[in-house]
Amino acid sequence: MTGKRILVCLTGASGAIYGVKLIQTLSQRGHEVQLIVSKWGHETLSHETGLSVEDLKKYAEVVYDETDLTAGPASGSYHLDAMAIVPCSMKTLAGIANGYADNLVGRAADCALKERRPLVIVPRETPLNLIHIRNMERVTEAGAILLPASPAFWHKPENIDQLVDSIVDRIIPHLGLSRTEIEWTGDI
Repeated sequence: MTGKRILVCLTGASGAIYGVKLIQTLSQRGHEVQLIVSKWGHETLSHETGLSVEDLKKYAEVVYDETDLTAGPASGSYHLDAMAIVPCSMKTLAGIANGYADNLVGRAADCALKERRPLVIVPRETPLNLIHIRNMERVTEAGAILLPASPAFWHKPENIDQLVDSIVDRIIPHLGLSRTEIEWTGDI
């Protein structure tokens, strides 16, 4: 594979379609996608999209269990080019901000930060309380890129897919990849 190895994590926050579209886009561009879906990420994925992790496996080289702290991404020496948590729950954000790596998503994020790899966190919550804001500040100071799922409207989107694309298109360059126009294929 000539592309990069990207770890994508879906947690329980609303907005699973952002993670689905990112996985699909990375795979279509020839990047190796590795995937972690948290327990509540499974629930949200099913509820919001009607999809399961089984549906996403065709886009991922490997799918890890969030409880497996012996998996490759739990080690700083494991080769990953970048990591994205899309969507990121406030629980996951709090764990990362405070170094509480009780599952593979948190531990992989901890490794990304300590190894100075790109870590893109896409939180989905509104309104924000001061604890959320301070946790966002902490992860930003630690080196993460905080990219809230706030779709743009300047391009006059005609449907939800185009709103989703506007966020995925913003995530791509922060993973160290070149930005190109995204086409929604709807084939998941």
